[in-house]
Amino acid sequence: MWILDLAPHNGAVDIWEKEGGEIRCRREPVPAPFLFSLQDPHLHWQMIEALERETDCRECTFSTLHGRRTGYSITAPRHTAELIEQQTHYTAEVFNVDIRPEQRLCAAFGVTPCAMPGEGAFTISHQHPLTTLEIAARGRPYLDHHPESFQVGNTMIRGRWTGMVASLLEEVFAADPDVIFFPHADVWTAAIARTAEVEGLPFSFSRNGRYRQMQESSYESYGKTRYRPGAIIPEGRVLIDTAQSFNYREGGLAGVLALSRLTALPPNLICRLTPGSLISGYEVFEALKRGIAVPFRKGDPETPRAIKTVREVERGGIILQPEPGIYSGVTQLDFTSFYPTIIVRHNLSPETIDRPDSGQGFLPSVLDPLLRFRIETKRQKKTDPSVAGIDAVLKWMLVTSFGYTGYKNAKFGRIEVHEQITAIARDILSASRRIAESMDYSVLHGLVDALWVAGDGDIRLLQQRIEEHAEVMMEAEHYDWVVFLPQSDGSGAYTSYFGRRSDSRMRVRGVMGRRQDTPEYIRRMQNALFEQMEMAESPADLGAMYGSLYEIYEGFVDGLREADPTDLAIRRDLSSLDRKKQSLEASAVAAYRNAGADLSPGMAVRYVVADAGRHQAVPVWDAEEYDHRYYRRILAQAWEEAAFGLRAATVNRNAQCSGRQPLMNQEIIEPE
Repeated sequence: MWILDLAPHNGAVDIWEKEGGEIRCRREPVPAPFLFSLQDPHLHWQMIEALERETDCRECTFSTLHGRRTGYSITAPRHTAELIEQQTHYTAEVFNVDIRPEQRLCAAFGVTPCAMPGEGAFTISHQHPLTTLEIAARGRPYLDHHPESFQVGNTMIRGRWTGMVASLLEEVFAADPDVIFFPHADVWTAAIARTAEVEGLPFSFSRNGRYRQMQESSYESYGKTRYRPGAIIPEGRVLIDTAQSFNYREGGLAGVLALSRLTALPPNLICRLTPGSLISGYEVFEALKRGIAVPFRKGDPETPRAIKTVREVERGGIILQPEPGIYSGVTQLDFTSFYPTIIVRHNLSPETIDRPDSGQGFLPSVLDPLLRFRIETKRQKKTDPSVAGIDAVLKWMLVTSFGYTGYKNAKFGRIEVHEQITAIARDILSASRRIAESMDYSVLHGLVDALWVAGDGDIRLLQQRIEEHAEVMMEAEHYDWVVFLPQSDGSGAYTSYFGRRSDSRMRVRGVMGRRQDTPEYIRRMQNALFEQMEMAESPADLGAMYGSLYEIYEGFVDGLREADPTDLAIRRDLSSLDRKKQSLEASAVAAYRNAGADLSPGMAVRYVVADAGRHQAVPVWDAEEYDHRYYRRILAQAWEEAAFGLRAATVNRNAQCSGRQPLMNQEIIEPE
């Protein structure tokens, strides 16, 4: 049987299974006791007696990250756990309070969702028995109350809204899909569900008509405000918002199903959670399987330290600033899954940070199989493209596993672990630079977990020596030439470069064409330039292209007046809605609100600049006229990024490097 969905219901979980084309649902009770221990039970004897009298509270022993505990098991709501904390002035340690029922079920019965018979969580599989249906809606999300029309497969649905909903639900019922792909589903399905309820229509997006609702939220992540829309979570079917699901966008359906196998969370949740929430879910599930109690609150306060000590340890990762220019014969050496590998190799975990020789810690034990899984998917995707989605989502899980060690609410995090990881990473990168220079390589650039070097030595030998020292695998990527771009002050940009790899393909990072706020017209121009640059085998060839590339740029300048205004839309993610100063963003926010949009921090707006001097912007759907001079200016900025490399090649700005070093070594603080 193949488990396609898990839906919790009042102390039980509905298991939706598919076997031989048949769908069935069975309900399994899932007891959900939580655990707590007290520093001195005698101080709280009255509370204990009351709990034993009113509930099933009983004495027990259990395992935690930091060893065995003697305490109590009790089946009661979350509110009871919070009352115990309050009653004990937060001296009680409380565990297993907010564990999802789906994970409890899978851990207790050894169940792996979304897996064929014989497959496990770490099986590389993109096979599934699921049927699918595609739905499209014509309308403006967050602005229109409902779409103008739907398309289900080849069927177009128009007319009165109630009739459209009835027809849509009939089409879904008739198709009876296991998976529904629906762009902006999390915007439109709320209106569909409301209308179905009012009109007494069966809500066929769910196989039993039931659904749960996720609330919308705005939150901070790595210094940016993010927005997660509310969502309708059906039962017995998987509903994927293909326009807004990050995990689906990165991994496709194969990636979503792989994440479900790893975390024991149903695909409907996988599509709507962040990579940070997924690594947390994976760690929680692994703890449950190993019989380790999961803390309700993070219980490892930062040890008091002197300011001098804090300054020494909280230094983040190293960046070696490049000197702007064009270089040939360059190799980029990347550490594979750098930070997670450090966690595993150096046994870094909250319970081992002060006792490194006490045996394998929890974090290394759960990340090691994930690392091995990623290494295998990365190898297989080179010959089997269908594995690429699984590899992509594993990459994001491992990337966030490092940041999660220092996250204030992480179940298994501790800031000292985070600091030790970056300290070891700094030592490795510094040592790698010394090894390269001892072998007569010039180190052009360094970026936390990567080095760019140039020289005539044996690059495989250099890679081998660094790997032996660091105990971390590396990948080498060779460039015929690479351009490191300058910042506004003329010094080297840390993350902006482009170059032609030895496989004759371009790698482009940090330029305007790669940013999500760049208008499509400008992106198209810059991409056209890079497509031509791909044919340049050397800096000399690149310099010879200046005239032909400038003609491409001029063509886009001449075509600007006839450009479709929608191709000039600028996207901005709103960090705040409180905009008192005049700006293009403030004008766009006001226009959105006037159109009836209910904006929240973290949402994106798309607007066209009508008059930059007067800070006038119009929503993309209303754009007819635009500020030609403004767009000519940003078109020129995009040209200048590419032209810097052309000019550097034309004047032969030391293309062979001749031993030049980066301008400076600069340590930066990693975002927490």
